[in-house]
Amino acid sequence: MEPQTPKLTVDAVIISKGKLVLIKRRNPPFKGQFALPGGFVDIGETVENAVIRESLEETGLHIRIIKLVGVYSEPSRDPRGHTVSVTYLAISDDVPRAGSDAVSLELFDIDELPEMAFDHSRIIEDAKDDIYGILSKM
Repeated sequence: MEPQTPKLTVDAVIISKGKLVLIKRRNPPFKGQFALPGGFVDIGETVENAVIRESLEETGLHIRIIKLVGVYSEPSRDPRGHTVSVTYLAISDDVPRAGSDAVSLELFDIDELPEMAFDHSRIIEDAKDDIYGILSKM
């Protein structure tokens, strides 16, 4: 019998044009709320390739991963069930556009963020020092 384990996801904290890229979710849970781009890791895919793929699908951005922000595994973080997210900080010089799972996409100043889906506010808070470091060099 195969063991039951959490589902594996990725999220991207993307800086583009000096701002944070957020999508407005097309689907439940948290439909219509802002979130970091991300999604489920496919079988046979690395988490790095998954975050690059999900970012491109949802934002049209080719990203460059800067660093790992963290691994988020609180069992209640997703109402669909236990998911573990590997989260990366990334940058892009492309022009963002809403894609597959996004109703829309917006760029936000890091200090003026909307209410966020899931635990994405915490993830952004954890990445803030690194975000400010990137912004100071732009």
